[in-house]
Amino acid sequence: MSFESEYKLDNVAATPVSPDKIDDTFRSSTIDLVSAALGGKILSFSDEWFAEASNLLATAAPIRQPGKMVFSGAWYDGWETRRHNTAPFDYVVIRLGVASGIVEGVEIDTAFFSGNHAPAISVEGVFNPSDEEVVSWKGERGNWEPILGIQECGPSQRFGWKLVVPTKRAYTHVRLNMYPDGGIARFRLFGHAVPVFPEDKEAIFDLAAAQNGGVAISCSDQHFGVIANLILPGRGKDMGDGWETSRSRGKDHIDWAVIRLGAKGLIQDLIVDTAFFRGNFPQKVKVEAIEWSGEGEPGALADGWTEVVEPSKCGPDKEHEFESLVNDKPFTHVKLIMIPDGGVKRIRVLGKRSL
Repeated sequence: MSFESEYKLDNVAATPVSPDKIDDTFRSSTIDLVSAALGGKILSFSDEWFAEASNLLATAAPIRQPGKMVFSGAWYDGWETRRHNTAPFDYVVIRLGVASGIVEGVEIDTAFFSGNHAPAISVEGVFNPSDEEVVSWKGERGNWEPILGIQECGPSQRFGWKLVVPTKRAYTHVRLNMYPDGGIARFRLFGHAVPVFPEDKEAIFDLAAAQNGGVAISCSDQHFGVIANLILPGRGKDMGDGWETSRSRGKDHIDWAVIRLGAKGLIQDLIVDTAFFRGNFPQKVKVEAIEWSGEGEPGALADGWTEVVEPSKCGPDKEHEFESLVNDKPFTHVKLIMIPDGGVKRIRVLGKRSL
């Protein structure tokens, strides 16, 4: 039975994604456009009496602390509003962590909210350079466009929806609507960055950065830390927001991660950062690159990988700078190789767009 609301939205064709398929569906081909680690920011909200809206954008999975009480009541790792909302919905307005982005899917996680979970949600978007104007619309119609129509939720579960057709328009802001009130632990908005590249064709910038359209697409292992962290801004806050694999025991073992660059480019320099990895950094790293024109994404063993950084000794908690061995050939992907295993915080692929 569909959820009814006086706030009507045009239907957007979307396919539900089961909880166990959400990561496989989105994580290797898109980024979370509103992630706090990427720079996503809560600009305004209707209410956050029980739990703060900023929790929605946290990168870590939600946790539970039974019996923990705060001034407003039981502590929750998420966003929770007061009961008996008289408006059609509670809302949160979010500025994306990228210049703008095209949306492919949505995840709502109501983990540990049971009896106080959001009954239903919708998502709207807008392209607008003015934060102030977007915030001024509050819970009104404004210039919002539907990204995902009203969808029912339930207690303590991950809910995913893949848009049948990605949004034709890129958005700078989104509004998450919760009907009529309740709690949500996490909100993910999966899609692709639409970056603003330098006008100067000779300008050097990070071709792999998530803000510039880079996507971490595959790896050999990500037991302790995921490869998506490799292309986030900054140097992170601790060892937990890097890429770290399990310990290897076999001879000649290597671990690898493949990243699709945001633009085909001529690689000039690379930085491999082992920030916070002090006893578990790799012995050596190597970087290869490929210009890929085949179907899908290149595999780790695809023909055409070219060495741009030879196997090089690493140290703890340090930015390692390398000059590319090939700087006059365009590439679309890079492969970071750890010898034999360990943890890397970030990789920067500094280059210029190929003409």
